[in-house]
Amino acid sequence: MNTKRTLLIDHVKEHATIYIFMTILFLTGIIFGAIIVNSMNFVQKQDLFFYLERFFGDISEEEQVSSHEVLKSSFLYHVKYLFMLFVLGLSVIGLPLVWVLLFLKGLVVGFSVGFMVNQLGANGLFLASLSVAPQNLLVIPIYIIAGSLSMIFSMILLRKLFSRRVSQPVLQPFGKYAAVFASLMVFSLAAAAMEAYVANEAMEMFIKSLYNK
Repeated sequence: MNTKRTLLIDHVKEHATIYIFMTILFLTGIIFGAIIVNSMNFVQKQDLFFYLERFFGDISEEEQVSSHEVLKSSFLYHVKYLFMLFVLGLSVIGLPLVWVLLFLKGLVVGFSVGFMVNQLGANGLFLASLSVAPQNLLVIPIYIIAGSLSMIFSMILLRKLFSRRVSQPVLQPFGKYAAVFASLMVFSLAAAAMEAYVANEAMEMFIKSLYNK
């Protein structure tokens, strides 16, 4: 146990720059998402808010999707996204796409929260805290770790391509790479469950309280 902890600490220290870079990239996406909300004109905001209100109306009229369906769709989404990051990490040329995917993930979070707060004020902030924050407490670290590992493995492959020394087998680092991604997918199931059974239920209760006053 102590050996694994030491290896983990050494790994984080060795690649701290990459983890910091990916965290900053994700946070930049969140900031840009909020900026996009503020740059939208009145008509664009009203059009988007119209669809949001229809969604709220469906929930208040008991037409919401079941928690089981939310769990299934959310988990499949996370698995597909993580699998893309995994595959892109296997090719050096896919590294820029890893950055783009992580940035876009932050952009979606920033835009979602920013739009709800912009349109609903304090209620929007509370709604975002109930519907967006719970699962993202797990999802955000998962995606930052996944993106960082993709970048680290791509750089390992790059060094092997340009190294003049006898190439070392890549099978062992690949095995560790695949094992960690499999673990991240398992953790994403916990995030999907939190979204389905905590965030979704809390959001429904709050929206019904607003619309059924």
